[in-house]
Amino acid sequence: MKKSRTIGWILLVAAIGAAGYFGWDRFHGRDAAKNTQQAAARKPAVPVTTGAVEKADFPVYLTGLGTVQGFNTVQVRTRVDGQIDKVAFKEGQIVKEGDLLVEIDPRPYQAALDQAKAKKVQDEANLANANLDLQRYTKLGEFATRQQTDTQRSTVAQLTAQIAADEAAIATAQTQLDYTQVKSPISGVVGLRQVDIGNIVNASTQTGIVSVAQIEPIAVIFTAPEEQLPYINEAHAASPLKVIAITTDGKKVLAEGKLAVINNQVDTTSGTIRLKGVFDNKDHMLWPGQSVSTRLLVKTLKDATVVPDDAIQHSTDGLYAYTVDQNNKAVLHKVKVGASIDGRSVVDEGLAPGEQVITAGQFKVQPGTLVTTAVASTDPVQGKVQQE
Repeated sequence: MKKSRTIGWILLVAAIGAAGYFGWDRFHGRDAAKNTQQAAARKPAVPVTTGAVEKADFPVYLTGLGTVQGFNTVQVRTRVDGQIDKVAFKEGQIVKEGDLLVEIDPRPYQAALDQAKAKKVQDEANLANANLDLQRYTKLGEFATRQQTDTQRSTVAQLTAQIAADEAAIATAQTQLDYTQVKSPISGVVGLRQVDIGNIVNASTQTGIVSVAQIEPIAVIFTAPEEQLPYINEAHAASPLKVIAITTDGKKVLAEGKLAVINNQVDTTSGTIRLKGVFDNKDHMLWPGQSVSTRLLVKTLKDATVVPDDAIQHSTDGLYAYTVDQNNKAVLHKVKVGASIDGRSVVDEGLAPGEQVITAGQFKVQPGTLVTTAVASTDPVQGKVQQE
């Protein structure tokens, strides 16, 4: 009896404790939920930067790397043997076609020319005498044998041919003398000279005197993927395509030119096609051997939907962007992106012109997050290559 009374008391105490616990938990649990909601309501807005979704014409470029080449490059060599008497250029100088570069000792060639001229004078005198004899034989008529007349006529013809040979010898000697003055065959910039005054040069040696590279205009050789070749050919057939040369760090535009040549063969080892752009280069911003980045304008998208690159985010589900609605809350949009260049991208699906996209601060944002916005600069110069 005493034992059963003890068990009853224990059960009663347990029931009272359980009822007290559940009452306390229900009362305080509601308070906790209420406090959480109030805290959420008091949570400050996330600061972000936004930019506009715009409708604009968007240039589509093929980017690549290229090397500047002289439009024409000549290794100047001597065509006669002799000692260099004069160097008439400075290294790195801009020269014009026909400018004197080097003068070789002309005396041996002047002597050969004088000798050829003297030989012609001698043969002209002999021809004059032979003509007089022919006239005498002709006047004698029957008193001169036919053989004498024919022989004299042959002598006149021989001397006439000899004078023609003398004239050719004079022309050859004059040409050799002219070659002693080595002149620039093209307009361009000269490089480092390979010989000095007093050196003996020979026409048979492979070492040149100096190189001359034409830099107005100038060429840039660059490559494009072979799969782009049909689009390049199609666009190039309509009109010459614009080519832009930029420094390899992408910070400065050097020159704008036109696509001049599409190579006649694809490089099977790299799967690329070689292209040649021509630039006026009046300011000499391009220099032979220089490495540049290139952009080939293949088409322009009309009225494309354009956003700043910073608005596009990556996730395991693909690309997305946040916009800000009228209540200053973030809205997530899955997007499809096309071409991208100079800090701007074309959005094919997911956004509409006029919307405001978040361009900075996305790491703190979730769908429905309250945000406070600062509008990004709309200066068209920002995000583009600096041109000086």
